[in-house]
Amino acid sequence: MPTETLLIVFFIVSLMQCGYAIFFFGRIFQLPFQNKKTISWKFPASIIICAKNEAGNLAQFLPLVLKQDYRNREGEYLYEVIVVNDESEDETSDILKQLQAQYTHLKIVGIHKNELRKFKGKKQALSKGVAAASNIHLVFTDADCAPSNEHWLQNMMQPFFEEKEIVVGYGAYRFQKGFLNAFIQYETLQGFLQYATYTLAGKPFMAVGRNLACTKNMFLKAQQGELWNLLPSGDDDLLLRIVANKNNTAVTASCQTVSVAKKNWKDWLAQKQRHNSTGKHYKPLIKILLAGYAFSHALIWVLFITLLLTKFIKLVCLLMLLRCLLVWLPLVFLALKMKQKKLLAWIPLLDFSWLIYNLALSPFIFFKNKQTWK
Repeated sequence: MPTETLLIVFFIVSLMQCGYAIFFFGRIFQLPFQNKKTISWKFPASIIICAKNEAGNLAQFLPLVLKQDYRNREGEYLYEVIVVNDESEDETSDILKQLQAQYTHLKIVGIHKNELRKFKGKKQALSKGVAAASNIHLVFTDADCAPSNEHWLQNMMQPFFEEKEIVVGYGAYRFQKGFLNAFIQYETLQGFLQYATYTLAGKPFMAVGRNLACTKNMFLKAQQGELWNLLPSGDDDLLLRIVANKNNTAVTASCQTVSVAKKNWKDWLAQKQRHNSTGKHYKPLIKILLAGYAFSHALIWVLFITLLLTKFIKLVCLLMLLRCLLVWLPLVFLALKMKQKKLLAWIPLLDFSWLIYNLALSPFIFFKNKQTWK
């Protein structure tokens, strides 16, 4: 292909990347990152956690969920925590019984090996947890997650006072040394940047199950959808796919959950393959937008490296600099707000590495399904 043609393609792709940055990613500056003032009255809430062989995590993290500052005027807990023990073979049952003796608002639900399952994988545990919930406002998190502080639940509930029915939050990971953890942090920020700004643009499509809330009516409606039982996981994204719209969905950055990241590439890739298996079920427009950004991101790096060897090097570097400024600025802003300053020095390398990430996982986004949730 002639060099001039490559340059024209590079220019078009640069405009595409800048367009995404301006129309979508720039909306991140509209998102409030500070906790709102304490509310004087509260909706009762049910926190639901699905656990399968999670004894160690439950012992470490569940007490933090049970100690949320969410009480009525008499000082009584205004929420319950429901843990669904899904055929665990470790000490999960013993840990839960010990904690239940300390916390009266902990409710335990069990699934046994020979129990008839109506739904695949994690969705069966979720279904039982929701059925056991006493309240109409549901908050979901995972056994290996810790709330960022004691006000997490209160801030997750805030959008319900604005008549929202779905609340999408941020699921962070603990910092560890090494490139893998840096990439996990980057990919998490990149993911939140996309689904948060798409939600702000009125096109909600994704959430993380470790920090998600909805009304019971929304969950039951999603559960009745044709797509719901296609996969053993993906409940978070499928819930939004079936029932979310521009009016009923809110995104919050003022409260987070924190998880321990995978420590080796094999385990992390298996996790991402499972997460990305839901992508093929997004709405057509969302798939086009996401694919367009991923493709243009990959192409701009390939063309940039190719055109560095031509007489157009100065123009190419100028266009790439403009693209990087527009695309990276929202990401840098988000990293600073999420107190992830250590990540900033890695961004150029991580941005290039995201090209490889998308290529490696594209089969699971477009074709394959993972058939387990643990």
